[in-house]
Amino acid sequence: MNEPPASPPAIDTTVVHSARVWNYWLGGKDNYAVDREVGARIAEQYPVIIEVARQDRAFLRRAIRYLAGEAGVRQFLDVGTGMPTHNSTHEVAQAVAPDASVVYVDYDPLVLAHATALLTSTPEGSTDYVHADLREPDTVLAHARERLDFTRPIALSLMGILGHIPDEHVYGIVARLVDGLPPGSYLAICEGSNTDPECNAAMDDYNQAAPLPYRVRSPEDIATFFTGLEMVEPGLVPCPQWHPDEIEVGQARETLTRCGIGRKPGAS
Repeated sequence: MNEPPASPPAIDTTVVHSARVWNYWLGGKDNYAVDREVGARIAEQYPVIIEVARQDRAFLRRAIRYLAGEAGVRQFLDVGTGMPTHNSTHEVAQAVAPDASVVYVDYDPLVLAHATALLTSTPEGSTDYVHADLREPDTVLAHARERLDFTRPIALSLMGILGHIPDEHVYGIVARLVDGLPPGSYLAICEGSNTDPECNAAMDDYNQAAPLPYRVRSPEDIATFFTGLEMVEPGLVPCPQWHPDEIEVGQARETLTRCGIGRKPGAS
């Protein structure tokens, strides 16, 4: 793979983009007509997708809260950041641990344009943004080493981004990132699974319109990302089942997504 260019490509408002469609499903405003058109069509075909998006976001909040709280992590590497929204990684982490340091990594030019919204921090902590490509894990790690202390544990989060990378590359990329992290670090993942035929059909429809397809994988294949790690209970589960808050009446307990957190063995 080639090194990414020094400057991001121009924002093309005529081509659908997954992060902007996701932003639309979450009720955000950082999207364009083409994203809303595709997002609305998928939601009409598979209405559950709106709830799925919200549950995935809720998992991120609970995962970061766990990592900054019970796990005692003070450094976070959020790759595939997406559009800034309420309860972003730095907001959740620094609400628990004001001295937490957060580094966001994304390669979307629209995310870069909104990066100033991410660059807020408590006085005790720090928040930074890196324009880099997940498909270049060594580059991501090099940027992270400039901003984080690699003698202490780091929490790496990959939320809904791995489906964009083909099987022949994605497992090696995740393994390289985890290998580069200090012992006692954590990996948090949330990805779409292929357990719902209606969702699979909706994703086929989305992939026909999107230049960057999203691959849903089996729960077993998603579990492969955690090979060699110590899984935090309850393991790899549907998002609503991972350390749930008080359950709302009528909330779905089974969704197409699978999520989990694994710890890299070694000193904490």
